[in-house]
Amino acid sequence: MAASITLLDAQVLDVLHDLMRKINNMTPVMDSIGQEMEAQVSDRFETQMDPMGVAWSPWANSTKAHYPEDGNGRVLDRYGDMLSSLGHQADSSSVAYGFAMPYAAYHEFSTKHMPRRGMLTADPEGGVLSPSDQAAVLDIIQRYLTP
Repeated sequence: MAASITLLDAQVLDVLHDLMRKINNMTPVMDSIGQEMEAQVSDRFETQMDPMGVAWSPWANSTKAHYPEDGNGRVLDRYGDMLSSLGHQADSSSVAYGFAMPYAAYHEFSTKHMPRRGMLTADPEGGVLSPSDQAAVLDIIQRYLTP
């Protein structure tokens, strides 16, 4: 994955640390979180909204003018390559989720010439999840905390 966003969400990190004190191998928890985040991100391609529920900016006129006739005709979904590269990797202490396509970072962070079309976090610079993503992650962790 070309770009990296470190999760700094204090509430999620606090609960994760509580769970780490109780479970030796966190790989199943991290894998569940990765699967859930993949589902959340995939849904954003359907709704064409960022993690906070804000619609992705429409194409620029220059993009419209050069869009291939055989494309899918949807923002961030020309041929489905970026979405099909979505994945996650989990181990005993972390999970990384994102896209294998390096250009995904331009959409997540924006550029001088392109607006941000967030897919992964509410704030990539701050490492903050959206409230719905945070709730989903906390729900997964709670399932492992509850005997």
